[in-house]
Amino acid sequence: MTETQAAPSAEAPGAIPGDQYEAYCAVERQLGVLFRRSRAMSAEMGREVHRELEPGAYGILVRIDEAAPARPSDLAAYFGVGKGTISRQLKVLDELGLIGRQPDPLDGRAHLLDLTPEGRARLLRARTARQRRFYALLGTWPQEDVRLLARMLERFNALAESAGQTAGQTESSGQTETAGQMESSGQTGRA
Repeated sequence: MTETQAAPSAEAPGAIPGDQYEAYCAVERQLGVLFRRSRAMSAEMGREVHRELEPGAYGILVRIDEAAPARPSDLAAYFGVGKGTISRQLKVLDELGLIGRQPDPLDGRAHLLDLTPEGRARLLRARTARQRRFYALLGTWPQEDVRLLARMLERFNALAESAGQTAGQTESSGQTETAGQMESSGQTGRA
């Protein structure tokens, strides 16, 4: 969408009022840039954890760290992907020695996942590098601006999360989102 495009007709269903249209176009553009950069950063973070790691696997490691012990089905639901997608990613993480599996005491058919000591150490190094990168980017901003950015992103993510739940996004929705899209979609809770 370009800045020179005219606002859709006010009569169109769901149309944005003309006086607000430009602001929403700016949000769309800036989120597009942010998501593109996020995908690139996720790929880089994944390589910092392990050179063979796919971009989205970084987000999975973060989520396992947050939710451990985690069930694969819960991870699939959290990221809005199918069980097959999450299983492929988990298999790689397991083969790389970054996660461990143990039988779920409540369901003998299921497994619970947690980071291995190696996985935790590698994730911590990658997170520290990521936080330093954010500091390098935002270090010249007043701290109140950095806090405001964090609050606004948190507010946006909460709104997007509740909108996704209302839209009925579940693991059975048939989505085939790639692992790289999982991380870049902003669905992880930590930086």
